[in-house]
Amino acid sequence: MLPLQGLNVIDASSILAGPLCCQILGDYGADVIKIEHPKYGDSMRGHGENKEGVPIWWKEISRNKRTLALNLGQPEGGEAFRRIAATADVVVENFRPGTLERWGIGPEVLLEANPGLVLVRLTGFGQTGPYSSRAGFGTLAEAMSGFAHLTGPEDGPPTLPAFGLADSIAGIAASSAVLMALRHRDATGEGQVVDLSILEPIMTAVGPGPTVYDQLGIIGQRHGNRSTNNAPRNTYLTKDDKWVAVSTSAQSIAERVMRLVGHPEVIDEPWFKSGRTRVEYVDLLDEYVGSWIRQREQTAVLEAFGEAGAAVAPIHDAKDIVEDEHIRETEMLIEVPDKDFGKVLQHNVMWRLSKTPGTIRFTGRDLGQDTDKILSEVGYSDADIARLRKGEVIK
Repeated sequence: MLPLQGLNVIDASSILAGPLCCQILGDYGADVIKIEHPKYGDSMRGHGENKEGVPIWWKEISRNKRTLALNLGQPEGGEAFRRIAATADVVVENFRPGTLERWGIGPEVLLEANPGLVLVRLTGFGQTGPYSSRAGFGTLAEAMSGFAHLTGPEDGPPTLPAFGLADSIAGIAASSAVLMALRHRDATGEGQVVDLSILEPIMTAVGPGPTVYDQLGIIGQRHGNRSTNNAPRNTYLTKDDKWVAVSTSAQSIAERVMRLVGHPEVIDEPWFKSGRTRVEYVDLLDEYVGSWIRQREQTAVLEAFGEAGAAVAPIHDAKDIVEDEHIRETEMLIEVPDKDFGKVLQHNVMWRLSKTPGTIRFTGRDLGQDTDKILSEVGYSDADIARLRKGEVIK
């Protein structure tokens, strides 16, 4: 049995954070209903590459979700949403604060009809505060969290990630918040509203910079691939023009690396005894490690580091990830049957549970593919459904 089997979830969110939260819940057995506008669908359908007009990312982010094309902004659409939410355990939405209330389906209405409902409100800046009404996207959170300020070359501009980092962190955090709220619901019968901004989880992930500033007045700066906590820590070019990353967060690893690259003498230096003091000699350590690596091909570097018990990893692109023997053998990526592609390679479920593992039951579906069935489950007749379709409330 899947751990969340019997849990009913409504995904009324778009783009990435909310959909990822609901993807995770669906991967572990929840029955997830994905609500999209009948005309436009979720913008995620237009993100990323497509194959013959079929969006590839959509196949993963909306897997294990039934699709309902419903216009929440129309009164009859709002009523249908209220009826479905009355049967749900969780609703995830990411409209601007006040939007559900304007449509007459705000928290008070939903919780009155379903007192045990967990309503997750996932926005850029939260439901309150001076910025709450602003449009909020992951890029803005990556900028405001301190991430961009700390990322990039020392003499270069602040750098944003090439992927949805803030949204992904928020989506994973939201799945955790849902389970905490359900734990409370199971103990008390009470539902609640979860107010989660995209900004806060990534700001936590960036680290204790605000506390350091509060206590010491120090503002962290960009250091490229170097770390202010330990050295050597960097990316290094190999003889065959490939890259590896080396980390020496543990003292024992730092010592092994220096023995391997032929400079054991630095181990006895007083400044080598902690990561923080090693950083003061980062240019020297980088030269020792970098020059040794530049003389060898990537496979030889990886083999030597492995034999020495030192920490190293190749810098992978997508092709390398797909071909990596460890990733394939441990099924971090798996092939999933798909009606459009025959089969498609996707990230596996995120956690391996020994007793209740998750599963990918089906990939992302067509817009409104399950509309009729879902509405019939909450009491709509065939005539009702036909009327709603004629009025463009559903597709």
